[in-house]
Amino acid sequence: MSASMNSGVQELKRRLLFTFLFLAIYRVGIHLPIPGVDGNALSDFFANAQNTLFGLFDMFSGGGLRNLSVFALGIMPYISASIIIQLLTVVSPDLKRLSKEEGEAGRKKITQYTRYGTVLITLVQGLGIAIGLESMSSPTGAPVVLAAGWSFRIITILTLTAGTVLIMWLGEQITENGVGNGISLIIFAGIVCRFPAGLFNSIRLMGTGEISVFVALFVLVVMAAVLIGIIYVERGQRRIPIQYAKRMMGRKLYGGQSSHLPLRVNTAGVIPPIFASSILMFPATIANFSNVQWLKQFSAIFSPGSLVYNLFYITMIVFFCFFYTAIIFDPKDIAENLKKQGAFIPGIRPGVKTKEYIDKVLGRLTFWGAIYVSVVCIFPMLLIRQFNVPFYYGGTALLIVVGVAMDTMSQVQSYLITGQYDGLMAKAKIKGRR
Repeated sequence: MSASMNSGVQELKRRLLFTFLFLAIYRVGIHLPIPGVDGNALSDFFANAQNTLFGLFDMFSGGGLRNLSVFALGIMPYISASIIIQLLTVVSPDLKRLSKEEGEAGRKKITQYTRYGTVLITLVQGLGIAIGLESMSSPTGAPVVLAAGWSFRIITILTLTAGTVLIMWLGEQITENGVGNGISLIIFAGIVCRFPAGLFNSIRLMGTGEISVFVALFVLVVMAAVLIGIIYVERGQRRIPIQYAKRMMGRKLYGGQSSHLPLRVNTAGVIPPIFASSILMFPATIANFSNVQWLKQFSAIFSPGSLVYNLFYITMIVFFCFFYTAIIFDPKDIAENLKKQGAFIPGIRPGVKTKEYIDKVLGRLTFWGAIYVSVVCIFPMLLIRQFNVPFYYGGTALLIVVGVAMDTMSQVQSYLITGQYDGLMAKAKIKGRR
């Protein structure tokens, strides 16, 4: 038994080392800049672009966009392609058949389509970034691109595309041979690596007297409370009781067991705040490339932390929570599957009534989940605006960090439990032979 458990622990160690190695490769690539760019001018430009789409993309790329590295686009093109494929699965009968009827072969085909979509999106975004960089300049007037032209554009497109494809491959390898979801861990690593810089900056501000010790302790307590609240809600679920009907097959009686259908409070995850942030930050991004006065005034109204921004942000989060939940969770399919398996919800008739009941429960959960996501995303902005303190982690980042950490720890525990079961099975075989 101990030998089997040791083999399970060794397998877990191997997977953890594999995961850390590939994440280290990703972090090294973050600091490899593409040629033809003035790093100092680019750094000055990003200092004034924190509240635009550039700031959001820089967070998901782990600082790669700020450095304009080979991994500048990060994993965002892959996420965008995955979301587009999921949306097309709802409206396209062929994709829907692949995802539900073709089994593993169909899922591989959809994964292949997602990869093609990632490359296409990266090519378009790479061209847009190359053209945008040529028009950028630092606040002092220094151009970001040293030698503009199609040679720079082609090099930038090829470099960014190759970097995104490499990140996608790294994520898939981590998922297959490591621990946890590779794509999520790459985003997780990019966000967490910003923590030391934020900590040192806070210590520096405390040393200069810009932040008092009391305020720093208050921010620390509030951040801990927010993290505990996220963990509590993310683990929360509504369990709908399921009863399996008894069936006679030959001389044996099957069925009669009780189970449950778990419904998460936050079914949509972090997709709603990502979509909402992208849309609301679009005016500020356009204003950065324009000298039109009314456009700059309009973008100032939608600056993060303002009343108009917060109201629109909450409204769009609620909308996308319901919209995305409706895409990824279909009560009709659940009701049909339960009916085929001879299962039913006690007190609810199978078929249409079951679908309506699940839809009703899911709607209530999604409403409270949307409120929870809105509070988590708005709270850091209110903290910054009210107390003028540096809160380095936005709500979206906190949701990602906590969610990925919980999923990864669940996989680690499952590997350890599997090793224990293997040891018990080996011991039982030895006893049987005696």
